[in-house]
Amino acid sequence: MRTLVTGGAGFIGSHLVERLLAAGDDVVVLDDFSTGSRDNLAAVWNDPHLTVITCDVAREAEVVRREVQAADRVVHLAAAVGVELVVKSPVETIRTNIRGTENVLEPAAECGKRVLIASTSEVYGKSSRESFAETDDLLIGCPTRSRWCYACSKLLDEFYLTAFHRSCGLPGTVVRFFNTVGPRQTGRYGMVVPRFVERALRHQPLPVYGTGEQSRCFCHVSDVVRAVMLLLDEPGSYGNIYNIGSTRLVTIGELAGLVIARTGSSSTIEHIPYEQAYAKGFEDMMRRKPDTSAIHALTGWVPEKSLEEIIDDVASSFAVRG
Repeated sequence: MRTLVTGGAGFIGSHLVERLLAAGDDVVVLDDFSTGSRDNLAAVWNDPHLTVITCDVAREAEVVRREVQAADRVVHLAAAVGVELVVKSPVETIRTNIRGTENVLEPAAECGKRVLIASTSEVYGKSSRESFAETDDLLIGCPTRSRWCYACSKLLDEFYLTAFHRSCGLPGTVVRFFNTVGPRQTGRYGMVVPRFVERALRHQPLPVYGTGEQSRCFCHVSDVVRAVMLLLDEPGSYGNIYNIGSTRLVTIGELAGLVIARTGSSSTIEHIPYEQAYAKGFEDMMRRKPDTSAIHALTGWVPEKSLEEIIDDVASSFAVRG
């Protein structure tokens, strides 16, 4: 089995690549290393079944087309990542997410390739529901708020895949990742757990934006990759969308306290207004909890690692990095 993984040098991508290689696949990675890193693939870099190609999937359509045609299946993970990057570079965010997905889906549809694309919990927008199901209506913010360009671009990716499925039977699946955490994730683009853990290990203040009452669910990358592997091999997923994430809800203020406790840190919590952290008028989702009954019904998947285990795992990875 030859599997193409775009964004395969990224946080989630590199863990998926390792799992695919362990399963016996020949794996081709396309990555421009703008947010991914060769270091993420260090453990498998010399594996004879791995091919890594430096490629911007949004700008090098012919390279993408060639590799999609040569693959048996495609996992499209390449995207702009992180709230801070999205807010600072909205044009690049839209270009990367929409053109990159277009470049993958068009040849995949022509050849009937199995394809799974990554979307995001951001598409649920400002909805105030208790938990979010894949069939829920979506409430996206105003276009003048650059915060929402990421959600809209990924939502268009979803529409694109489901349109190809309806029009030509493309064996495609969409996964909506909720906050995924684990070793190799960087806090550089605003990811909260590695940012908190790294600062806690240095006994520095933990910056909590806004009131800290905004709540999230955090899922270990190993659980997320297991879900992706299950869906890849499941024809019943074709044409559908699946939430992947933990259902344990925690406020960001509680998360900061838990990180301090788990790391034995003397760090304090520092509240920072959104306007100071990002820009005037920044909007956030106050609650983000997935309904994962759809993927559970299809595959039996449930996350296995607790939030405490996630924090410990991230802390251990920082200790190894030194």
